[in-house]
Amino acid sequence: MTRVKICGLTNEDDLRTAVEAGADALGIICDVPVDTPREVTIERAKELVAAAPPFVTTVLVTMPAGPEHAIELAAAIESDAVQIHGSIGPGDLSYLRVKIDSQLLLAVDADDAATAETYDDVVDGLIVDTPGEDGGGGTGETHDWDRTRLAAADLESPLILAGGLTPDNVENAVRTVEPFAVDVASGVEANGGVKDPDAVRSFIDRAKNARRPAEL
Repeated sequence: MTRVKICGLTNEDDLRTAVEAGADALGIICDVPVDTPREVTIERAKELVAAAPPFVTTVLVTMPAGPEHAIELAAAIESDAVQIHGSIGPGDLSYLRVKIDSQLLLAVDADDAATAETYDDVVDGLIVDTPGEDGGGGTGETHDWDRTRLAAADLESPLILAGGLTPDNVENAVRTVEPFAVDVASGVEANGGVKDPDAVRSFIDRAKNARRPAEL
């Protein structure tokens, strides 16, 4: 069954909705140099992480200036995983992985998904996303899922598919890419940074119940 991450959570009501709907992971965006209504302060991020129940993975989503900055954020917020966006090399990722207690996830550009192989042995998971010009995700735009599936075929790391997913297209995305998990933010929102409960429930249900080709 495909796992689901609901990203860009900004309040406890949305967090609770995601958990009750069956989300496996909760994304909290903090300390990013891009303009997004989903960003929260460090203190707010800590509160949201603390509000998550056991067995649901909390994910700090950030674009750090460097590995030391990411280490400081991880120590302050204490999420289960840290998701890195932006330009960071394999050496810095290896260093970061040693220094933090959380699992390490890396977002890679869908237009250059083949580069994911470079990071395969230094992270715990790879998010293939459609980035904006500022390097951040959450663009609400899809990408070539067939190309993503081919690029990720030989990866050892779990593949998390992101970029323009909605309740209407997530089933097709799961069937095409067969990812470990799917990741959604704007695709289940009523307004920027505020989730639509019906969309959250629909997305999770359709993602988890999508029939993969091998099951047909």
